[in-house]
Amino acid sequence: MSEKKEYVLSKQLLRSGTSIGAKVEEAIGAQSKRDFLSKMNISLKETNYWLRLLKECKLVDIDYNSSLKESQEITNIISAIVKTTKQTV
Repeated sequence: MSEKKEYVLSKQLLRSGTSIGAKVEEAIGAQSKRDFLSKMNISLKETNYWLRLLKECKLVDIDYNSSLKESQEITNIISAIVKTTKQTV
């Protein structure tokens, strides 16, 4: 049963990773700065959720130090975009 949970979670993680990229792409084509900000905030929240879930579930065997460092860099980039955009809205 544990293998099935791991399989389901890993498939969802893969889908979420591509979903975040799609949301960022959607934000780039936003109709306004407010729309852009909204879409980037959603991307940030989703990124944080999946990274936290991945870390806490421990169902996948990864090098957390290097993977989380890279993931944190992605989060930092999206956070910086959101912060900068908020200042101009």
